[in-house]
Amino acid sequence: MFEKLKKGDTIGVIAPSSPIEKDDLEIINQSVLLMESAGFHIKFGKNVFNNTLGYSCTPQEKAEDINEMFANKEVKVIFCVSGGFNSNSTFEYLDYDLIKSNPKPLCGFSDSTSLENVIYAKTGIITFNGATFKALTNWETEYGYKAVMDRFVEGSLTLGMTDDKFNVIKSGKAEGKLVGGNLSLTSEMCCGNYSIDFTDKILFIEELCLETPPELVSNYLYHMKQNNVFQKVKGIWVGNYDGSVALEKILLDVLGKDYDFPIIKSNNFGHTDRKIVIPVGGKARIDTQKAQPIELIEKIMD
Repeated sequence: MFEKLKKGDTIGVIAPSSPIEKDDLEIINQSVLLMESAGFHIKFGKNVFNNTLGYSCTPQEKAEDINEMFANKEVKVIFCVSGGFNSNSTFEYLDYDLIKSNPKPLCGFSDSTSLENVIYAKTGIITFNGATFKALTNWETEYGYKAVMDRFVEGSLTLGMTDDKFNVIKSGKAEGKLVGGNLSLTSEMCCGNYSIDFTDKILFIEELCLETPPELVSNYLYHMKQNNVFQKVKGIWVGNYDGSVALEKILLDVLGKDYDFPIIKSNNFGHTDRKIVIPVGGKARIDTQKAQPIELIEKIMD
């Protein structure tokens, strides 16, 4: 369990994915001003604005920032500055013992999926799939910012705002710890040295349609099916995907009749302005008879 974020606390910012572009700086500065106005201090990792390789920092530079943010006692919450690619390049350079000894929330989405799930898998520390630091101010609404405040400041246990819409794809009830995030990255982690343990988990998935057409979504899902992921999970929560074919339809095409667990759908996580903060490793319950069919059932922030 983590301490709630309070005024005067320091927020750490890291860049484990793609490099920061000039066009990003104005938005990042807006996020700095927003969080400072809320009473927080901002600390950037020393390598955040590097582009050593011409396409990002080196994996060692990225991992150095991650390790130092976990080690720094003043930093209470860590945000990935933005998404992109290659956060998985850090895996072999992370100090998992140090991270486990200094637990604190880490938050981001998209490419941050890899980092969140590997830290949870290797240390048991809950991480968070939600707004990146940049995403606090670069969407059309304040939803992401409010979701961050609800989770880290208020300690809310909700997995949706009152006006979020949920659809039931397959009825049922299930309990399990949440794992997943971006589909392509979750699929990559279904086997290998840095794999996710899907046993008795609730899997949440979303995808960016601009990079991933329906046939590629099918590819990722079949890779997971062929590695027995869907034989292990207790339920699935489908998030945003604005492709020409609905993500839940592609999922059902892949599953066929070879499953017996609840599936729900919402548009409040993923590559969208409505971005709830989902705890990777947090225990949740699906009950499709309820108006909001998924909820957290254990306290995370105190």
